[in-house]
Amino acid sequence: MMNRTIVVGIDGSQAARSALVWAAGDAVRRRLPLRIVHVRVPWLAEHPLTASGDQETLTERVQGLLAGAAERARALAPGVQVSTALVTGAVMERLKTESETADTLVIGSRGLGGFAGLVIGSVGLGLAGHAGCPLVVVRRPLHEGNGEIVVGHDGSSHADLALEYAMEQAAARRARVRVLHARRYPVRAPHPAGYGPSPAGEVAELGPRLTPWREKYPDTEVIESIVDGHPVPALVQASKGADLVVVGTRGLGGFTGMVLGSVSHGVLHRARCPVAVVPALGRRA
Repeated sequence: MMNRTIVVGIDGSQAARSALVWAAGDAVRRRLPLRIVHVRVPWLAEHPLTASGDQETLTERVQGLLAGAAERARALAPGVQVSTALVTGAVMERLKTESETADTLVIGSRGLGGFAGLVIGSVGLGLAGHAGCPLVVVRRPLHEGNGEIVVGHDGSSHADLALEYAMEQAAARRARVRVLHARRYPVRAPHPAGYGPSPAGEVAELGPRLTPWREKYPDTEVIESIVDGHPVPALVQASKGADLVVVGTRGLGGFTGMVLGSVSHGVLHRARCPVAVVPALGRRA
């Protein structure tokens, strides 16, 4: 059975501190436990050679990092169950393992040590494409939104999984949801050779697909936004005032190749607010 726990990876960087703040807030809003994880790569020396003669071992240093993070989390999220874990191994593999039993995995966009190059490097992209739960990437300084969750939707079943996570987040925040569909070309224009017919039918079906979610979350306002053009600029523009942008790992039409393709890569690089990437399998029951 899935362990409904929010897991946040920390490494002492400023981005990781922002991720911790976001994760603690999410734990409060959704009344879930918080697990703080530091991944220690096995090739780092236990007794670093330093000119200052510092005798603190690597284990002592990271245990202090975890203790400080837990104290900060408990101050931010009183009443939330907070636990810590020091695990050893390759960063991406160990965080992927954590994600397999988590509700959400939260990481900073850039970090130190094992998190270096996150998002633009193989670790970040690997997690975004293969995490077993929604992955939230947080930048610093922590973004203050206007009470809106933006979710990219193209009419696919994968996009419905992203919408499900967006609705849950919005309900916990008492925020509205903006469902954004980006059309690559005008509906009435002849479709370009090799691209197939215009997705006008998918757009027309978007409204009915939202009906069950409106019924499930009657107190959450849902806004439909259909724009012409590439989805990355549309999502980035919407992110400027949003609390969170949610995308799926795969899609049709404008969101084809999400995460492993240019759309997700662009959103992760350019969004002004935290980005949640929801895997194609959704959450494990």
